[in-house]
Amino acid sequence: MPKLLEKVSALDPALRQYLLVTTNYWFFTLTDGALRMLVLLYFYQLGYGPLAIATLFLFYEVAGVFTNLIGGWLGANFGLNRTMNAGLLLQVLALLLLTVPDSLLTVAWVMFTQSLSGIAKDLNKMSAKTSIKVLLPGNQKSTLFKWVSVLTGSKNTLKGLGFFLGGFLLTTLGFRASLYVMALVLAVVALMSIALLKPSLGKASTKPKFTELLSKNRSLNLFSAARLCLFASRDVWFVVALPVYLSSKMHWQHGQVAAFLALWIVFYGIVQSLTPRLLGLLSGHEPNARFMSTWGYYLAATTAVLLGLLLLFNDHPVVMLLGLLLFAAVFAVNSALHSYGILALAKHDGASLDVGFYYMSNALGRLLGTLLSGLVFQYYGLLACLLVSVVLAIFAAILVRQVQLE
Repeated sequence: MPKLLEKVSALDPALRQYLLVTTNYWFFTLTDGALRMLVLLYFYQLGYGPLAIATLFLFYEVAGVFTNLIGGWLGANFGLNRTMNAGLLLQVLALLLLTVPDSLLTVAWVMFTQSLSGIAKDLNKMSAKTSIKVLLPGNQKSTLFKWVSVLTGSKNTLKGLGFFLGGFLLTTLGFRASLYVMALVLAVVALMSIALLKPSLGKASTKPKFTELLSKNRSLNLFSAARLCLFASRDVWFVVALPVYLSSKMHWQHGQVAAFLALWIVFYGIVQSLTPRLLGLLSGHEPNARFMSTWGYYLAATTAVLLGLLLLFNDHPVVMLLGLLLFAAVFAVNSALHSYGILALAKHDGASLDVGFYYMSNALGRLLGTLLSGLVFQYYGLLACLLVSVVLAIFAAILVRQVQLE
């Protein structure tokens, strides 16, 4: 341990801060994924139906829209260290509020705790991603791409692992003991972050006004709209339609569906982390708008091919599973490119304003995709969801092509 501390102390100060931010983000993401599975499985045991369980997480997603927007302004005014630490402590509170007796665990109460958890997640996420921009000099674009890909990809991998952790903790410790353990771990991480994270991290040199929340930058607005379409293209068939399809058409049990989706997210996260290496961009060449747009069209083509094969082979399970893996890989590359793009585009001073606005669009995309997934699937089926996904991916590619990153 002393040797490890010596090695850490010898690192560049910016790299040490990056490692601390990443550690915070990792622990938060792991417990956030575990909490999602704990709540889902425990309330299913209590006799809640699928629709009631789904409503428990409604405010979790809605909170992301407002948190990213306001959180970016808070980060620029008060520092990213404060918004990150606030996210950690708010998650500890959300975990502890769920330890009340079963008689008090009403739908309204759990929705409230999940809204707190949603706010905490987006404060933590916005702070972590913006910190990378702040910690790196503006001319190190290839390093920026590598760092943001590792952070984002590892987050998704840990989110998938968190699903498994939640099921394991529920089985071995029970619901409330699991919540106490996770709250304790996050409290320790929060104390470490408060003690070690740079106080002025991400604070703008001049305090931005609240009226500056909405971006006036054309490229940022276009890129945000592209992000909205990109994530809506995934969630329009992934969030509701796919799990129901796997249960009804392929006759999978709920546990099998959850395990597969968790593995899918882990695979997606791994590809995301490796994107700079896979694309051969570690030699100093950074992606531009044309390159990102091309990968957007690849995503649309991949989804269209999957749609055609399902039509040709009459919803064959093997086609669906292979198509899911291919979609995961191509979407992961797109997501990594977009995550790099917003940090490259954001201004260095008060970067959290731009990043917060961008991830507000991300949250809106998830909401739109979720709503469309339920609506389109209910009336027209999975293939129609895939068709909508193709259209949204094309829109994302068209929009990102107009962005000026240079």
